[in-house]
Amino acid sequence: MAVNHGSRRLVVGAHYGLRDWMAQRVTAVLLTLFTFIVLGHVLLVRGPMDYDRWAGIFSSQWMKVLTFVVIVAILYHAWVGVRDIWMDYVKAPALRLCLQIGSIVWLLGCTGWAVQVLWRL
Repeated sequence: MAVNHGSRRLVVGAHYGLRDWMAQRVTAVLLTLFTFIVLGHVLLVRGPMDYDRWAGIFSSQWMKVLTFVVIVAILYHAWVGVRDIWMDYVKAPALRLCLQIGSIVWLLGCTGWAVQVLWRL
């Protein structure tokens, strides 16, 4: 037997949309700032840009930490976007779950690879 709650509606997860929207904007700003920092380093380099000069940009500890923070921001930014696509366009719950799990595995794998490359420099 259904219980009548009158005109009150139960809204679940109403604030998740705002949090994810804000996270997308904050991570996008962080990614943009990082891009400008790297471009500044590249434009200030005199002579040809070879591997040693490129690796030199990322050799200092502060740049490695900043790059790691940006990698985590990319991971979260991409996850929110891809998750929203799966939730909006894939209606079958089992398929949506499989796609979300696949996306998580792929993003974590890419992040692990990026960290390995970063700390190998």
